[in-house]
Amino acid sequence: MKIEDEIKQTAFKTEYHKAYINMLYTSNWLVQEQSNLFKPFGVTLPQYNVLRILRGQHPKPATVSLLIERMLDKTSNASRIVDKLEVKGLVTRKQCPNDRRTVDVLITDKGLALLKQMDDLDGGSKTGIRNLTEQETAELNRLLDKIRD
Repeated sequence: MKIEDEIKQTAFKTEYHKAYINMLYTSNWLVQEQSNLFKPFGVTLPQYNVLRILRGQHPKPATVSLLIERMLDKTSNASRIVDKLEVKGLVTRKQCPNDRRTVDVLITDKGLALLKQMDDLDGGSKTGIRNLTEQETAELNRLLDKIRD
């Protein structure tokens, strides 16, 4: 559906303004769609992101600062997210033996099993991204990278 129809606005100041609004709207839409898919698994999008980072590190531990560095949403509170994942038994924390000021975070077998169940949800395949051809997707990636340059 066109952005004009989604937000009931027919005129934009410029095509740049329209594209900006379209990206914001689409970003929020994607987050909402992904959140709805994650709800049955009892995790949020930031929690899922942390679990994926930890799975990539596995079997090596990660520090909270490493998690922050790699997270998609840089405004997320990684320490609080780790707290919640620990309560769910999806991660463990241990004091780093080499640096007493640092805490090592490890994904548990339960966390790995949960991610395995969720792997089909990865890549946005259930959120509309598959409406694009592979060539269109490559062009979208190129354009998004260009915006951030």
